[in-house]
Amino acid sequence: MERLTADRLATGASRVGLKALFEDLRWQLPAGVRGLNNSIAALYARKLIEDHPNWASAFELLRRRTL
Repeated sequence: MERLTADRLATGASRVGLKALFEDLRWQLPAGVRGLNNSIAALYARKLIEDHPNWASAFELLRRRTL
């Protein structure tokens, strides 16, 4: 995810969608390999921002709901 995000930003993108990155990654995985769950996309975005604070403006985060 870090490489895909860095690649998108390097090409001049100002916004990055994690679900689009998930789809790109799915196309790169060998046929039959599973394991990317869309419900964790927001968590990946938060982790990328935590690890790379300068990317914060590239992601739009919604407020998390608590149960």
